[in-house]
Parts: sequence; structure tokens; C-alpha cells
Amino acid sequence: MNNPLPGVPLIESPLFPALAPALGLDEDQARIAFDLHHRGYAVFDFPDPQLDARIDRIRQRLGPRFAIDFADPQSNKCVGDTRIQDAWREDADVRAIAANPAVMSLLSTLYGRPAFPFQTLNFPVGTQQHAHSDSVHFSSLPERFMCGVWLAMEDVGADAGPLFYYPGSHRWPVLNNAMIGRRGHGSDLGSAQDPFAPAWAALCAAHDARPELFLARKGQALIWCANLLHGGSVQHDPRLTRWSQVTHYYFDDCIYYTPAFSDEATGQLQLRTIHAISDGRLRPNLYQGIEHRPPATQAGPRRSLRRLIGRALGRNRG
Repeated sequence: MNNPLPGVPLIESPLFPALAPALGLDEDQARIAFDLHHRGYAVFDFPDPQLDARIDRIRQRLGPRFAIDFADPQSNKCVGDTRIQDAWREDADVRAIAANPAVMSLLSTLYGRPAFPFQTLNFPVGTQQHAHSDSVHFSSLPERFMCGVWLAMEDVGADAGPLFYYPGSHRWPVLNNAMIGRRGHGSDLGSAQDPFAPAWAALCAAHDARPELFLARKGQALIWCANLLHGGSVQHDPRLTRWSQVTHYYFDDCIYYTPAFSDEATGQLQLRTIHAISDGRLRPNLYQGIEHRPPATQAGPRRSLRRLIGRALGRNRG
């Protein structure tokens, strides 16, 4: 394929409609590609014949780690810490879902670079998280080479805090600290996304954007683009569970970093050390195939310059 914009994810490229016929997609894959390109998300049936058994085992193993009485249907399920990050490290089924070969292959095709999973999150209930873009939490250079896949581990009704998203918001500007008038590098910010909330709200108002709910059935999954604005709606019935797994994916030959604590304009990036869940190997920060190493601190050169100026002034005074 002759792609003049290899530094843009294929699925997000303005050239995608012209390049798509060369991908050899089947009918369902073409639908997923169309939805991702135009809406920023796509729904599909998760391709794992063992999925029901995996879900049962995950719920049995992870359930006791939450301070929740799952046996009592009337108990409040929205108590304590309701997420487990990176359970793939000790749970083979969580890892198998994250590293599903068919999902990785599809993402690799649609983005134009090999995909690999790097993080999992498992939830027994809805997150009730405010609207946000993942791009402030983990991003890449070139940008947008990141996506998420959310898997419903049970049917999700409107009262269980379903996932919501703003269709088309993936096309909005990818926000960074410079755009909202703050510095990120070295900050002790408690929440990565709070400073960006007013800008996201303003963009929603400017576009008259309305959220949509994902009332998923068990086994359905949703892919979303890196910049899609999304979150967890209010859980109106705290007695309900909403078991789910989120897997985040990066793509090869990128620099991986956390924008909320970085200043791209000055080259001060909070780099990430990324290992692929699929094979356990380190994925170095690469730019055009060459490993990126942070530039040396600028404090030394500035001090040297001050000393030179001071010596020159001293000589002039003499």
C-alpha cells in the first residue's frame, strides 16, 4: 500500500476511504472500520469461543478482591475500590482476552502498525467516570496510535452505569497542557484529567454534542479511538453489577508517554516503560525505528553560560 501519511493511524487518516479497498476487509471488518473512522468507536462480538468460561473464572477469582457482597442481591455493589489494574499479570484469562490474536490482528490492519496490549482494567460495577479522552493519560508520538477495547462481561442495562461516548469527538483537537495554558512536567497534580475538563465541556457545547449510551449485551465489545470523549454514566441502582474488562493497546515504532505530566513544546516528556502483555517483551520508545532517549538536562549548559558571561563582565570591569 502506498500511504503518504504513515505517521497518522490509517483508520484516522483523511486518506482512509481511498486506502481502505486495499486492506482486504470482510463485511464485518469493513463495518468496524467505517464506524471507527466516522464515529470514533465500533461495536463487535468478541471473537473467543471460550469467552463465557473465561468470564466465569475471572469473576470467581477477582470477586473476593473487592469489598462487595456479591451473594446478597440487595447489597450496595458500589463500595470500596472497584477496579483492578493489570490483573493479566496473575490471571491467564484476563491475559488471554487482552492478547486475543484476532483483535490484535484487526487493530494492526486498521492502524497500519502492529498492535500490542499494555494495560488491563477489570471492574465489577460502572466507573461513573466523567467524560474524558484517554489521550491525556497515555499517548504516543506520532499521536493517536493508541486505542481501547471495552468488553461487557454481562448484559448492561440503563440503571447499571453503562459506558457513554460522544460520537465524532475523536476528530476534535488532541488537548495538551500548552493548549489549556499550564505546565505539566514536574507537576504534582492529583488527577491527570481534571485540568482538561473545562476545555472538553466547552468543546461539547460548541459542537452541541450529545452522549450516547452503550447498552451492551454479554460478549459485546467496543473499540474506541484514542481521542474519543467517553466515560461511565451514573449508576442509578447500586445493587447492580456491571462486570467488564478494558484493554488498552499501543502500536509499534512510537514514543509512549503521559501528556498530562509532559510539556511537548520543551521536549519534557514523562516517558512510559511499556511491556507488551502478548509476549512480555519491552517495547522501547522509538522514533522512526531509532530508540528515543530523553535529552540531557539543560541546567548544566545554562550555568556554564552564566559563568562565561560573568567572567566576561569581570574582565570588562578590570
